Amino acid sequence: MTREDSIRCHKRGAIGWIRFNRPEARNAMTWHMYETMHQACRQFDEDEEVRLIAFRGEGGEAFVAGTDIKQFADFKGPEDGIDYERRIDRMIGGLEQLATPTVALLDGYCIGGGAAIALACDFRYANDNLKFGIPIARTLGNCMSITNVSRLVDLIGIPRTKRVLMLAQTIEAEEASSIGLIDAVVGSEALDEAAEKLAEKLSGHAPLTMRAAKTCINRILEARRPAHDAADDLIALCYTSDDFRGAVRRFVDKTPYTWQGR
Repeated sequence: MTREDSIRCHKRGAIGWIRFNRPEARNAMTWHMYETMHQACRQFDEDEEVRLIAFRGEGGEAFVAGTDIKQFADFKGPEDGIDYERRIDRMIGGLEQLATPTVALLDGYCIGGGAAIALACDFRYANDNLKFGIPIARTLGNCMSITNVSRLVDLIGIPRTKRVLMLAQTIEAEEASSIGLIDAVVGSEALDEAAEKLAEKLSGHAPLTMRAAKTCINRILEARRPAHDAADDLIALCYTSDDFRGAVRRFVDKTPYTWQGR
């Protein structure tokens, strides 16, 4: 399908592969990468030969370590933060709603936007180096959309969600496996093989039954979730704050920032 510098999408056998390829930036996502991922997902979903869509980061250090922070430097008004979260919701929501089963292969850091991608997948496999988290309370001072927070609550529960979002804690492989956040821990060299075995198993099951099951689950989740704009006031508050603007500048400069609370 596509072979670009930052994201590579191709079909091999029954698997549609989407590989994030910015290892020098721990595969941090640019707007272009999000759009390419979104378009590839739609194309794979329409391909009857594809039984599984697999996501993996290149480089051996990270799945995806969030959105590229440099892109936040030009944010000024509340609409910038709200538009960004809407864009992410559209991409991640589209991923969650795919009829084709999906798997995230987590090799190391799975942070921020990477965590959002993984949460929207049907299955998740990780290696021992997994570090799953959303450390924005420590790094940027921004705010996730309420839909992404809902996915986190659905998968890890309220107490752990508070630790991930408020204490900026990361979840490592052993804990992730014990709480059902990931389906299995496998070696880095075995992640692709795990996807191939999963695709083989799915290929032997009734496609309509699996589609019905996934659609039923998604309808239940949608019925339980708040409206997409239910946290727009909080997004506007955080993205227009002096703290957010200052933290972005300092993050890019790689210097510490002292929170002001305004």
